[in-house]
Amino acid sequence: MRRFFSLSLAALVALGPLSGCGGGPAQEQEGGVGKDQVVIAMPTTSEPEAGFDPAYGWGAGEHVHEPLIQSTLTVTNADLTIGYDLATGVTASQDGLTWTVTIRDDVVFTDGVPLTAADVAFTYNTVKEASSVNDFTMLDYAEAVDDTTVIFHMATPFSIWPYTMANVGIVPEHAYDPATYGQNPIGSGRYLLKQWDRGQQVILAANPDYYGQAPQMKQVTILFLEEDAAFLAVQAGQADVAYTSATYSEQDPAGYVLAAYTSVDNRGFNLPVIQGALTGDVLVRRAINIGIDRQEMIDHVLSGYGTPAYSVCDGLPWYSEASEVAYDPAAAAALLEQAGWVLGADGVREKDGERAELNLLYPTGDSVRQALCADFGNQLGELGISCTIEGVGWDTAYDRALTQPLIWGWGAHTPMELYNLYHTEEDTGSARYSPYANAAVDEWMDQALACTDLEQSYALWQKAQWDGTAGVTQDGDIPWVWLVNVDHLYWVRAGLQVAQQKIHPHGHGWSIVNNVDQWSWT
Repeated sequence: MRRFFSLSLAALVALGPLSGCGGGPAQEQEGGVGKDQVVIAMPTTSEPEAGFDPAYGWGAGEHVHEPLIQSTLTVTNADLTIGYDLATGVTASQDGLTWTVTIRDDVVFTDGVPLTAADVAFTYNTVKEASSVNDFTMLDYAEAVDDTTVIFHMATPFSIWPYTMANVGIVPEHAYDPATYGQNPIGSGRYLLKQWDRGQQVILAANPDYYGQAPQMKQVTILFLEEDAAFLAVQAGQADVAYTSATYSEQDPAGYVLAAYTSVDNRGFNLPVIQGALTGDVLVRRAINIGIDRQEMIDHVLSGYGTPAYSVCDGLPWYSEASEVAYDPAAAAALLEQAGWVLGADGVREKDGERAELNLLYPTGDSVRQALCADFGNQLGELGISCTIEGVGWDTAYDRALTQPLIWGWGAHTPMELYNLYHTEEDTGSARYSPYANAAVDEWMDQALACTDLEQSYALWQKAQWDGTAGVTQDGDIPWVWLVNVDHLYWVRAGLQVAQQKIHPHGHGWSIVNNVDQWSWT
């Protein structure tokens, strides 16, 4: 433990001279100096490797967030429905193959050049060709009809296109160079990039020409720190907001409060649907789903900071309440008995001379998933399923998850997460991340994507989860068992008013600053 903190202290000391450190807004109260600035510590993984270019992952990928530097056509509201940013209207054709979007005519880039539909079309055509982060195969091409109208020609119907439009920042066609844009982005969003010291910090300044309400926070400094260094920054008063985990939740740094934000950042196991395997039996999968005490995991592994997870989309508009189950170990035992798995003398169930055994995988380097994996294994042991746990690297985890349960982390602001986990892929004949296929589930999701009304599509996504006879919930196939949604924890300096957060997706980081322009000091 002593070496752990000394290494982090060295890292923090190295950051000391950086602007934004040592002069936090709450430390400079006289004359109101600094009351329009904030310093935020994020994980080192939050620093965009390719810079601030939407074509190469900025605002997208695994940790989706609002790009801040660039404007987007749409935004997600607090309830995860769709609102408008640049867009003034969005309509889809009856066949779902064209989307017509009208945009504002009063927006300029930070170099003074007006933003037009040509920039929107250029951005999307560029992202489609260049992006290695997001899937744009549903888009054929984008076309600017006039200065304020863009038409998206789709390769296939895609009802949830408005959620994609909420993540893609618009870049200027006249000033875009893929080799340099990520380091020197020109946008039209709430902030502009003032300074970027790679591996250390990013400083954002309010865009004086922003077309919307002027940001209350005029300067936002982001420090990229390991978790222990982030806590040391809090203890030293060098950050106003710092990400943390349940490991530090019982600490009490002077002048800070611990804020917990609800997330759909879930943890769960795939249960490979393989003939002859223990998890190949639907009764076993159903037994596991109701035989797990999720609240016990939250209390003992997450120190109380989390919520039970029953699907990959808890609390989102397309969530099906049919996913929720009650903890019932007696019923779980009965299902295992029904499946022919009988308790042996050593407490492990047996069937036809075979023991009920599972090897559970977790990604190395993730202590929370390791602890959840161990807890999950212990609880299955109480049901008579003997478990071992094994840490694996992501270089082999994907392949091994095709035959063994692996604890994953998911959670996104789009129904596409359901599709990616449960829909059959043509080339493999099963789902992407774990062996599973159900034609009825596929059909509901295909209908959902083909639907021309976004809000009506929610009901179709819900039917893919359970339609009364088929689905992926307890009464259906249950190819995944979901455990917990991890609260996102942050130390927040007293006096800082963090604006209301919408439910966070997977991953600590940029989601916390989606509305940093609305934060204030008291």
